[in-house]
Amino acid sequence: MDRLSIAGAWCHTPRIHTDERGALLEVFKAADLREVAGHGLDLAQVNCTVSRKGALRGIHFADVPPGQAKYLTCVAGSVLDVVVDLRVGSPTYGSWESVLLDDTDRRGLYIAEGLGHGFLTLSEQATVVYLCSQPWAPGREHGVHPLDPDLGIEWPSHVEPILSDKDAAAPSLKEAREAGLLPDHDACLAFYDTLR
Repeated sequence: MDRLSIAGAWCHTPRIHTDERGALLEVFKAADLREVAGHGLDLAQVNCTVSRKGALRGIHFADVPPGQAKYLTCVAGSVLDVVVDLRVGSPTYGSWESVLLDDTDRRGLYIAEGLGHGFLTLSEQATVVYLCSQPWAPGREHGVHPLDPDLGIEWPSHVEPILSDKDAAAPSLKEAREAGLLPDHDACLAFYDTLR
């Protein structure tokens, strides 16, 4: 697994074995994640989204603790996946990094608790599968507007974004911080220590 520039995020590019029948790959290995993150991913829920071209989902995050770590991959189509450091006090607070997830390279992405996550569907349709450490809990789930100019995420200009009403009404990063919605970096680090 390759560490991204934001602490707590790793990208896994699997080795794909092919023959005349098709392909086989290890999408996720707990031992590999444990080696890089120092802890495993307790699986509480698996989500699957099917999105049309232009669907922009996120930037989502959950209260820490317990937060919600995610390991995700695009099993059909392609998406531009973005990780945003929303942890107030983090050295990379407010920064983002993008990874192309598709059904060719079949990368997987691990996102620790406290980080924000979103993706834009690039293909006509895309299916993304998430392994989640905690079940969805609406009262702990939050969002930051994915088109916030202060975040400056470079979404591809050739794809017109389609947002849900909830994501379109999400606060800016500044507004979320002023409202006390964002996770605290030190609290996230303390929580990560409990996972080891």
